[in-house]
Amino acid sequence: MTNVAARLRDPRLYQILVLAALLIYGVTRLDLEVTVPRAALLLATALLTQLACTRLWRLPFFDPKSALISGLSLCLLVRTGSPLLAAAAAVVTIASKFVLRVGGRDGRPGKHIFNPTNFGIVAMMLATGGAVWVSPGQWGNAAFFAFLIACLGGLVVNRAARSDVTYAFLFFYLAVVFGRALWLGQPMAIPLHQLGSGAFLIFTFFMISDPKTTPDSRAGRILFALLVALGAGCVHFVLYRPNGLILALAFLSPVVPLLDRLLPGQRYAWRRAPAPPEGIALGAERRFA
Repeated sequence: MTNVAARLRDPRLYQILVLAALLIYGVTRLDLEVTVPRAALLLATALLTQLACTRLWRLPFFDPKSALISGLSLCLLVRTGSPLLAAAAAVVTIASKFVLRVGGRDGRPGKHIFNPTNFGIVAMMLATGGAVWVSPGQWGNAAFFAFLIACLGGLVVNRAARSDVTYAFLFFYLAVVFGRALWLGQPMAIPLHQLGSGAFLIFTFFMISDPKTTPDSRAGRILFALLVALGAGCVHFVLYRPNGLILALAFLSPVVPLLDRLLPGQRYAWRRAPAPPEGIALGAERRFA
């Protein structure tokens, strides 16, 4: 029972449930422009890539949870007319977790540089010249607020997942969006419309909040949230380009190792179930000794 309880406390399980519920609702009730075969292709490719990389890097066990989160996020965000490019996006997303790391030493793996889903999306957008794009996911008020409540509930349930970066980003980005509207004398309906998309919620609660790719210290995370909010505002309102959130996060993620050096803190590790007693763990080996 102790092992089961420890596994259930993994914050990734709540994220998987929320994203899966949203995907099912989107496929059955909303026009999210993703078909069941395309979703199955993305999820299967993500899981197979995770399994292949697990074996290539000789990791002790296969853990599908992070791959499922990335695959579900790709289903909700990535659009392309080519099944091959969709599968390639999943491969690039998962492989980046294993290849793009920094700071490994003494036999320990390095820290991820990029959020995998964010990197996969931006890399494919830049590499294909528009053949892969992001769907903002306008779901209507009912679905948007239901997902918002579910995401906020995740912050409460999974406090240990360093949700401070989400709170900080929300504060800074809302200040940018609403501050600009007030400065220009725009009605509040305009910034509310800009924020009312699924892409904004997925970014805020599943990308920038990823504890494996954000700075280790609280001060570093708050500073990083400020930089990403300002970067996104610059892309949107100065360069007048779409996808400011994911572009800002991708191009500012390499700053995280510098923030970790300047503002050091404890590196995050996912909760794992406690190891079984030694006799149980080694029982099978002893039978064959």
